[in-house]
Amino acid sequence: MEMQPGQMAYDRAITVFSPDGRLFQVEYAREAVRRGATTAGVVYSDGVVLIADRRIPNPKLAEAASLEKIHQIDENIACATAGLVADARVLVDYARLSAQINRVTYAEPMSVELLVRRICDYKQQYTQFGGVRPFGTALLVGGYDDGGVHLFETEPSGSLTSFRAASTGGNKGPVMDLFEQKYRSGMDRDSAILLALEGLRAGLEEGGNLSQVEVCSVQVGDGMVRLPSEEIQKYVQRLPPVGGSPRSGRA
Repeated sequence: MEMQPGQMAYDRAITVFSPDGRLFQVEYAREAVRRGATTAGVVYSDGVVLIADRRIPNPKLAEAASLEKIHQIDENIACATAGLVADARVLVDYARLSAQINRVTYAEPMSVELLVRRICDYKQQYTQFGGVRPFGTALLVGGYDDGGVHLFETEPSGSLTSFRAASTGGNKGPVMDLFEQKYRSGMDRDSAILLALEGLRAGLEEGGNLSQVEVCSVQVGDGMVRLPSEEIQKYVQRLPPVGGSPRSGRA
């Protein structure tokens, strides 16, 4: 982020606004998200697909399973993270605790929107009080409840937005452009997985591939299901060439 004249006077503390009403520490946290790996989510008829690109620093030596970007929060809710991994882990733990407290207190699962609001309230506190810094991570939270299927994006500022298809993290622009062109309401799980993979492919840097992606679905009646890497690659084989039509057959 380019430093503007006079900016240094206002970016040292989270509680200080610049003269034009900006909190630079929050903007820096957003930059941490933009430097993270790409994640995406797609809502379909009775569930939601979450997908994340794992950036493995040394593919020959690192255990891929230790670099988890998609996390289960409750039986009906999962999330994909982009940005600082350690910050994401703390937020996931907080979300899991909130969901379990809700189950113990009310004997029912937490609604997706209520959980997301709790996460965002927690994030917002770290933009308002001195001696802390904002969480440098964004979460895509997907799941279902009595109100239907939901997908939310949470930002470092504590704001939240509901989407039918969304992407966050690095190079999300091409992913969102493809979703705007190809998303259709009421699609089935297969179509949603293919669309999510095609979107993530559009956001890959030159030379990137889909060999290390994580994919899960959170579906009414089935809960969260992680796709094994072999099944993901079968879907990848069905992707259309850039600008083409999907190949036939089921994964």
